[in-house]
Amino acid sequence: MLNSKLAVLAVAAASLAGPVAAEYPDRPVSFVVPFPPGDLEDVLTRMIAEDFQAKYGVAAAVVNKPSEGGPFPGAAEVAAAAPDGYTIGSFVVDIPVVGPDVGVPGLNPDPFEPLGIFMTYPFVIATGADKPYSTMAELAAHSQSEPQLLGHFGAFLMPTQASFAAAKVLGFEWGGEASSGTLDCNSLASGDFDVINTTIQQLLPCLDSVKILATVTEGPISVVPDAPTLASVTPDLNISLWNGLFVHKDTPADVREKIIASAKETMASARAQELAAQTGAIIYWMDAEESAARIASDIEVSGRIATMIGE
Repeated sequence: MLNSKLAVLAVAAASLAGPVAAEYPDRPVSFVVPFPPGDLEDVLTRMIAEDFQAKYGVAAAVVNKPSEGGPFPGAAEVAAAAPDGYTIGSFVVDIPVVGPDVGVPGLNPDPFEPLGIFMTYPFVIATGADKPYSTMAELAAHSQSEPQLLGHFGAFLMPTQASFAAAKVLGFEWGGEASSGTLDCNSLASGDFDVINTTIQQLLPCLDSVKILATVTEGPISVVPDAPTLASVTPDLNISLWNGLFVHKDTPADVREKIIASAKETMASARAQELAAQTGAIIYWMDAEESAARIASDIEVSGRIATMIGE
């Protein structure tokens, strides 16, 4: 009789406490990439989603959110989602560094915290093998009498901004600069540009006919390991274009830990490292604390660059 009463009381207490929250994740998870599909950040985020799905047994997919406003409107959609780990941002450096200043509602103050940074784009400053300079210092000296034309993917990108600032630090002026959707072997061979700021995978077919003046990365690129980093030439310009995973600041710690655990395994996987070998991308896992420190440093360097180039 007593046991029966205890059982009734236990059921009553459970009903008063309300339904028990399901353990994360228990429904589909979206990884938002605010760019079109196909580039390195998209490929790697798809790997992360596939492994997350396999690890936790729920559907996980990449949702591409490209926009004429760049990556910022897509990031704002992530900011507006519930902070429950079911909408995760896969963002470039621009989102935390300049996102709060672009005037997109929902991004100021910065609503995000990093889970980790996982990839640095293999940006380089390159020229043709026939040019009479092989280093940034020699480029600076040559430009005093013959200013060079710079090609880039967009003036707003961090590597382009660093290229502008490097000229200021080294005491020369670009003869001109222009953006282009294609910056590869033909861009130099045709004479469209004297120097290009591009990714190393665009130059893999013609590495024997180009010179890498500097990499706009925090470390060496595997396919051109002897090329100096721009930061080794101009220490005040230690900045690169990277990509990481972000969630809203109110996302619970246990949810973050599960996302991190899966993504970290993906970056260490054979297929991720094979992508690094094939493309020159620098693939790794930088933890949340170190990523936050990197963002703080990039904000400082970005401000310094803006002052240098008069923005």
